[in-house]
Amino acid sequence: MKEIKRILIANRGEIALRALRTIQEMGKEAIVVHSTADKDALYVKYADASICIGNPRSSESYLNIPAIITACEISEADAIFPGYGFLSENQNFVEICAKHGIKFIGPSVAAMALMSDKSKAKQVMMRAGIPVVPGSDGAIKDIEAAKKLAREIGYPVIVKAAAGGGGRGMRVVEREEDLEKNFWSAESEAMSAFGDGTMYMEKYITNPRHIEVQVLGDEHGNVVHIGERDCSLQRRHQKLIEESPAVILDEKTRAELHETAVKATKAIGYAGAGTFEFLYDQRDNKFYFIEMNTRLQVEHCVSEMCSGLDLIEWMIRIAQGEKLLSQDEINLKGHAIECRITAEDPKSFTPNPGKITKYIAPGGRNVRMDSHVYEGYSVPPYYDSMIGKLIVYDKDRTRAIAKMKVALDELVIQGIKTTKDFHLNMMDNSDFINNLYDTNYLSKH
Repeated sequence: MKEIKRILIANRGEIALRALRTIQEMGKEAIVVHSTADKDALYVKYADASICIGNPRSSESYLNIPAIITACEISEADAIFPGYGFLSENQNFVEICAKHGIKFIGPSVAAMALMSDKSKAKQVMMRAGIPVVPGSDGAIKDIEAAKKLAREIGYPVIVKAAAGGGGRGMRVVEREEDLEKNFWSAESEAMSAFGDGTMYMEKYITNPRHIEVQVLGDEHGNVVHIGERDCSLQRRHQKLIEESPAVILDEKTRAELHETAVKATKAIGYAGAGTFEFLYDQRDNKFYFIEMNTRLQVEHCVSEMCSGLDLIEWMIRIAQGEKLLSQDEINLKGHAIECRITAEDPKSFTPNPGKITKYIAPGGRNVRMDSHVYEGYSVPPYYDSMIGKLIVYDKDRTRAIAKMKVALDELVIQGIKTTKDFHLNMMDNSDFINNLYDTNYLSKH
């Protein structure tokens, strides 16, 4: 086992500050990189060392591999923590890290490659006996093949970009006469967003829940799950509110879901933190694998609150070669909810960057605000609009919702528009309170 002493955080925003805290609590040095737009960020002030790596554009800073590797060499970092987004699932970056003797705190290139192409990932899961949504076995060759398959599995169908993410390169098609234009539209969007127009198709499950399982694997073949999360409240395939556990599941289904995720993790020889995402069909009580995220998820915090574990700490310990704790040592209890607070107009969800003139974070028992902003901070217009995550924990869902309402009331962010009021409205929404919603709820209401 080789101890990691200096870790460079190749990210920004709340996750950079979140990771920095864990790294320093473990007695290690935290080095951050930043663009010129982020020079006044809190994590830059708190880091053991900070290095400017370029201009505001992501391509010139947080996606600039040579600049990040140079920053590692200058600071003599042993390892890189990638966070989420940016280079967190870039296989080329992982290989370059290895060539420079820098430990990437995440999975191997081989495991990442198996799961990065969603159509290939589906084939891997089918071979492992994991239930998948009916659809194409791999990439769809052309529009005629798409039409033939759609007739076989039945409408509605969804065409998806194999290299997709964030809801881009996806189209739901209700009728055959609409398939061709939607197929080309999705392919064009995928080429523009990801540089890869490979498409695949699945049966579109009407009114599903989006349930995911947090897993950890070590380099010794051990795997554990950290329970499941319900991430069904979404807008345009972007998650807005996440919970753990998923109260829609009965205990038998929950156990089967956990077992399936652990089995799938072992099947690909995975080491690190990962998340298996499933669609849950409420009508027939069945779940289907849709993808695996080979990185930490934004919503990892609710799993931490219910387990008492620090997932970033475990990612670092796994990267050092340590063995995982056993499943029996993980005690999942209570209920946690996370609201993503974004610098957006709560009515239109359009970005609203600018200077924060007043900021007060909520407090209290089991209330957690993961945010990098402060009074006087200017939210830059160049990056994702998320400025924080408000997470609460209590003994059950009813108490957690009540706690979230109090916490949202206490949260003060002035100077810019945020989605705080949207979340307050959802905490009073009878359908949300009674668990009567699905992934399409917001688009319908």
